[in-house]
Amino acid sequence: MHFEEHDIIAAPATATGGAIAVIRVSGEGAVECCDRIFRGRTTLATAQAYTVHYGEIVDDGRVLDDVLVTVFRAPHSYTGEDGVEISTHGSGYIVSEVLALLMRHGARMAQPGEFSVRAFLAGKMDLSQAEAVADMIASSSRASHSLASTQMRGGYSSSLADLRTKLLNVASLLELELDFSEEEVEFANRGQLAEMLDSAVREIEHLCESFRLGNAIKEGVATVIVGEPNVGKSTLLNRLVGEERAMTSDIAGTTRDTIEAMCNIDGVTFRFVDTAGLRDTDDRLEQMGIDRTHRAIEQAQIVVQMSEAGTESERETVTVGEGQTLIRVVNKIDKYARVEMESADVVYMSARSGEGIEELRRRLRAVIDTDAVYAGATVVSNSRHYEALNRALDALLHAREALTMGLSGELLSEELRDVLRHLGEITGEVTSQDILNNIFSKFCIGK
Repeated sequence: MHFEEHDIIAAPATATGGAIAVIRVSGEGAVECCDRIFRGRTTLATAQAYTVHYGEIVDDGRVLDDVLVTVFRAPHSYTGEDGVEISTHGSGYIVSEVLALLMRHGARMAQPGEFSVRAFLAGKMDLSQAEAVADMIASSSRASHSLASTQMRGGYSSSLADLRTKLLNVASLLELELDFSEEEVEFANRGQLAEMLDSAVREIEHLCESFRLGNAIKEGVATVIVGEPNVGKSTLLNRLVGEERAMTSDIAGTTRDTIEAMCNIDGVTFRFVDTAGLRDTDDRLEQMGIDRTHRAIEQAQIVVQMSEAGTESERETVTVGEGQTLIRVVNKIDKYARVEMESADVVYMSARSGEGIEELRRRLRAVIDTDAVYAGATVVSNSRHYEALNRALDALLHAREALTMGLSGELLSEELRDVLRHLGEITGEVTSQDILNNIFSKFCIGK
């Protein structure tokens, strides 16, 4: 993908099917291009920035639509260029005709993410903020929206900038020492340097640790429902998501593969996985489903273990790994006249009637602590950022080890430069065309 910085680009900025559609135009000459198809009281070329104008889109004397046109002037616009937004009626035909007119008068169709690329190249936002634009559009819950909003407004970038500034100052002092190596002058106090490196390690480790929460909020909290056949796993899935996503029956082994469904609980999206019942079987197809169940358990953040009231399985407990949460559920309490609710750690319920479902929702939601997210704390949710932070942490640990061993300032400086480079990859201070292509190709056309 190749981006031409000075072309006039145009694209629809809204999805089809709505009452109103917005077409975005940007680039040197964008206002003049729109003037060729717009008829209003005054020309757009004489319009002041941030003003809205009523008029018509005209094609060789034929009025195509009544529109509102908003004018933006460089450098105070999203892309840093002159720009225009044309609000038309939402007809797909009208939108395509307006775009065709713009193409005939000097514009071209924007590539995915090209408006945000121009904003990045113009210094309107750094790379992490640009990525947050896509996350904001894709957000499907209050928590994921808060994550994207904090990142888009620069809270994340500010934390990294402070860390990079400290490291850059130290690296500069170490390199200054190299210029005076013959005099054996020490500009960077080694004791203070050790404290600073320890502080930086803790800060980056904290950011890396936050990825588990951030990724879960962004992608949906992986929650697997497990248990023996016919304990009501599929019925519970359907009850949680409010629709018939999984087929249910009294026949054991009905579910032979994992079934996924998304559900929002109090501002957090959960990604539920219904699994094949766990039992010994000679059925090869069913065994394949059971194998997938075990893999789903390994990848889950929350394991909901279901059993049937009054059976031996009621007292069994699935073993979960470090960082996983187990929630035990005893189902079908409506089938028995009296059920001994012996443990406060167990959710007693009827997936069929819905009794106990709100208690299960409460316990699921309690696993995810979103207080820091809603307060605007820095939480990593992007896999690219997480990988860069891990590389930075490795280089930082090498630097700390070199300092402990009393190695030369030259080696220390080189390791710190690696840390700075990896942190710079997150915000785009260090980047490449391949990285830009990979990131922005996933954007929608109008962004």
